[in-house]
Amino acid sequence: MDLASVLGVVIAIGSLLLAVVEEGGSIVALAAATAALIVFGGTIGATMVCFSMNDIKTVPKLLQIAFTERKSNVFETINIIVSFAEKARREGLLSLEQELTNIDNHFLRQGVQLVVDGTDPALVKDILETEMAFEDQRHKIGAGIFEQAGGFAPTMGIIGTVMGLVNVLSNLSNPEELGGAIAVAFIATLYGVASANILWLPISAKLKLRNKQEALEKAIILEGVLSLQAGENPATVRDKLKAFLAPAAREIKGQGEV
Repeated sequence: MDLASVLGVVIAIGSLLLAVVEEGGSIVALAAATAALIVFGGTIGATMVCFSMNDIKTVPKLLQIAFTERKSNVFETINIIVSFAEKARREGLLSLEQELTNIDNHFLRQGVQLVVDGTDPALVKDILETEMAFEDQRHKIGAGIFEQAGGFAPTMGIIGTVMGLVNVLSNLSNPEELGGAIAVAFIATLYGVASANILWLPISAKLKLRNKQEALEKAIILEGVLSLQAGENPATVRDKLKAFLAPAAREIKGQGEV
């Protein structure tokens, strides 16, 4: 579980509810089924129009990605590639075929397999870069789903409020009930703005961050695979791959030999 994502949502929602209580309001008064139906139903429906059904089916997996801590360790990846470089210099590139079954990272395994098969370096680079590009495109679509929802939600809130006010103005026979009816109408706006800024847009931002992290790791792997194929010195390979990391990150303790 990604503690930052979970805590962030809890703190944001908790702060809003605490503020209501501190102002003497009632949390129960914020519950409005019709407002929720308009905002969430309208947002989901409008978002679905913007994407294919196959894209929408990925939403549960995208939520899992956003709220699950990413286990990938770029330092470990660099150390693995350097160890492959050392073995390749001692025993040749074909010796890396024995390591294929032990590689958990699919992209790294694919790259090493291409090298072992004697694929032309330019073709290896082209294949891996193509996979990176299309995976980046798929990830951007996933983040775009929540970004679109974040754009629609406030508008749906306004629509819900207008609908509520129309009902209020068409029923002015009970002036003493106008205050409560108007308050309920504005709850739709609250739902729309709050859901956009607490859920949809932050989830989109987290998915974009995940994509950047994965793109960095893949860029390191691509450079490492090409270095393996070129037979570069392991120390040179390590220095080249470390260059992808921020200077402060290169000095982190307890991250293997990087």
